[in-house]
Amino acid sequence: MKTLYDVQQLLKKFNIYVYVGKRIWDIEVMALELDHLHEARLITQDEFIQAKLVLTQQHRIEEQKNNGRDL
Repeated sequence: MKTLYDVQQLLKKFNIYVYVGKRIWDIEVMALELDHLHEARLITQDEFIQAKLVLTQQHRIEEQKNNGRDL
């Protein structure tokens, strides 16, 4: 799992579709959904870790973009 699209496809397997309107918010909601899937033991530890790493990286990128707009 290397991209945000890969994480979306994982969530899609569980009929979870996330669209809030802002990419950073979508990433945050996806992270919450992943936590719930992991707690319910519906995804493997490896899938969970990889997906969280992707989301963390993408969240950081979005924060940097947003901080650039504030300047």
